[in-house]
Amino acid sequence: MSPFNLQTCARSNILALEPYRCARDDYKDDGTNILLDANENAFGPSLTSAAVAPTSSAKSPGPEIDFVGLHRYPDPHQRELKQLLCDLRNTHHHTNKNITPDNLFVGVGSDEAIDGLMRAFCVPGKDRILVCPPTYGMYSVSAQVNDVGLVKIPLLPAPTFALDVEKIRQTLSDEPNIKLLYLCSPGNPTGAPLAKADIKQLLEHPTWNGVVIVDEAYVDFSPEGTSLAEWVVEWPNLAVMQTSSKGFGMAGIRLGSVFTSEPIAQLLNNMKAPYNIPSPTSALAIYAFSPSGVAVMSGKRQKLVAQRERLIEELPKIQGVGRLRGGVESNFLLYEIVNKDGQPDNVTALAVYEKLAENKGVVVRFRGKEHGCLGCLRITVGTETEVTRFLNALRTTLIDVNGHDIAAKKDEEKKELEASSVIA
Repeated sequence: MSPFNLQTCARSNILALEPYRCARDDYKDDGTNILLDANENAFGPSLTSAAVAPTSSAKSPGPEIDFVGLHRYPDPHQRELKQLLCDLRNTHHHTNKNITPDNLFVGVGSDEAIDGLMRAFCVPGKDRILVCPPTYGMYSVSAQVNDVGLVKIPLLPAPTFALDVEKIRQTLSDEPNIKLLYLCSPGNPTGAPLAKADIKQLLEHPTWNGVVIVDEAYVDFSPEGTSLAEWVVEWPNLAVMQTSSKGFGMAGIRLGSVFTSEPIAQLLNNMKAPYNIPSPTSALAIYAFSPSGVAVMSGKRQKLVAQRERLIEELPKIQGVGRLRGGVESNFLLYEIVNKDGQPDNVTALAVYEKLAENKGVVVRFRGKEHGCLGCLRITVGTETEVTRFLNALRTTLIDVNGHDIAAKKDEEKKELEASSVIA
């Protein structure tokens, strides 16, 4: 018999790792559900209708995917794609200088960037990162995978969810071996942008030798010029992460990017797998970030913002819905669910979350266990039809839940933790 023993052979931090749980683990898409849980763009990808329509013409108006050439490895440098990303973010709102493809790393979603930055700067078992909860869960998952310590400085209370700049600066001064500071702006699950002036104070820290990372996954739902991507030419210690999954509606191609100083970009590009961006992904991304793709994105964003405004207007009218607890610069909203006494309550919020999914086929996200989010549901903005169905389902579900005595079940704490631990 082989002497192999997984428990002694595998790394202890990996054995202790909680499995990655995504939004589809709890409730699957059966073709009839309304999925308002993963912050996908309900209005679809940034492709023109002509691009996705079947065509018999020799020259398709859509992405040029070379199916015959799929036996060849893809372009390892992706400079055409990187130039389009630079064109998009060279707004000159924050600097007169231009970013170039040499300021860019592109990878498999933002997750490759999160992991790559950690591997580039953090020594396993020694170095640490700093995060500001409530925030995106993959920072801590990646830290555990890489055996990197985690320091948490919570955001200031809702609804601003601003950075506690003084405490962060003091922690960076006092605590050893913090190499990276991960910030999310607009935040997830808060939807609130972080102040540029606050980020500047952290970049200007007089003694800390580390990198400030701003995750801008939702920046395309913010006012024009919000992105700090071009600011990386002014700060050698700034990295700005973005994704094609949200504003551009291209979650299925798994493409993320990091804008940063040329030396850091070179580090990331040196570390990556040689052909990390598949040819079909590259072709689709080049089309989505072309002028025609950007125009499609802008049109769909207008429709999404209209439905976001509709939710902000209609949700407070529903008995059992409490306060908006975050910002409005994303494609989701964070709202309290209150019990029959009018108090935000996790037992009530979890019951509403479960009944919406199981009885109404409407899936949102329970976020009540996260810092400062007691009794909160995070609701992705859907299409007009989806929002109508959600509002009706929520109204009847709240009548049902608050019309009965809802007692905490034996496994309530476990269920709350499971529902809140989804990474999306």
